[in-house]
Amino acid sequence: MEPSSTEGGAEEKLLKNPSPVSPHKVILKHGQELEEEQEELAEHQPLEQEDLNFERWKRRPLPKRTLHQKIGDLKTYFWNAETNEFMGRSGKSWSLILLFYAALYTFLAAMFGGCLFCLMWSISPYRPTFNDRVMPPGMTMAPHLEGHEIAFNASDRKSWKKYARSMDEYLRSYNDGAQERKNIRCTQDRYFMQDDLEESAERKACQFKRSSLGDCSGLQDPHYGYSQGRPCVLLRMNRILGYLPGQGKPINVTCAVKKGPPDAMGEIQFFPKSTFDLKYYPYYGKLRHVNYSSPVVAVRFAGVQYDTHIQVQCKLNGKGIINDSPTDRYLGSVTFSLDVGA
Repeated sequence: MEPSSTEGGAEEKLLKNPSPVSPHKVILKHGQELEEEQEELAEHQPLEQEDLNFERWKRRPLPKRTLHQKIGDLKTYFWNAETNEFMGRSGKSWSLILLFYAALYTFLAAMFGGCLFCLMWSISPYRPTFNDRVMPPGMTMAPHLEGHEIAFNASDRKSWKKYARSMDEYLRSYNDGAQERKNIRCTQDRYFMQDDLEESAERKACQFKRSSLGDCSGLQDPHYGYSQGRPCVLLRMNRILGYLPGQGKPINVTCAVKKGPPDAMGEIQFFPKSTFDLKYYPYYGKLRHVNYSSPVVAVRFAGVQYDTHIQVQCKLNGKGIINDSPTDRYLGSVTFSLDVGA
């Protein structure tokens, strides 16, 4: 009986004197010790042969889907009957998106329309609103077919026929009958100012008749001298709205050889004269100057040497004219090559 009583007493003492460390702390400490031991073992444990087989870690290819499955997925994408979604979105989601973009594009359209309205309200269709600098005019020529090159043989009709046809087309609007019907006859030798009229009122234009070009009009000689080896060239000053050339004095035209023998050009003739009369200026724009005809100066090379290639430069001369610009060869001048054969 005593041993049993002793054992019982020992159990009672153990129950009465519990360990100072709580059970939770023991478990936590025990778990930490297990983790540390596992990390140490993992560090010192050698890799097995199976771990070195990298083929097992490669991604396995997905099985190929059949055409029927792809069509089924596509149908589900367009309309999912289970979730009532169209192309992955519900009706509410689509409504919000459409509402957002409708509001966005309505705002953008209104802003663009407002800017366009302000722009059109601030500018005039008849004259430039902002025109702080007016460049001097350039000059163009006719015929102008193959660049600025005139080359032909006087005895070969095919070689110069294209130039005569181009001159006919260029001078068609200058026919005497059309000028008399549309424009008025001006006799003054000054600017034809019409600023006192309303802005939208049509301006009158002075006549420039084709017959005033003499031998270069195509009326006496329909070949414009090309069949005789004495070709005609038409020169015109570019239009600039509201520009008054020469500052009260007519603009003069001169022509000279730029490259080649100086005496190869020979005698030249101007029709009706070598100046642009002031009565054809200013130009009021195509909306108000409907029937305006730019004045033309015709140059006839009456003594050009045959079989000699020369480069001719014709210039505008007058106050406010620039004819020696290094960057713009058409500013105040025009250069062309002339090669006449027998």
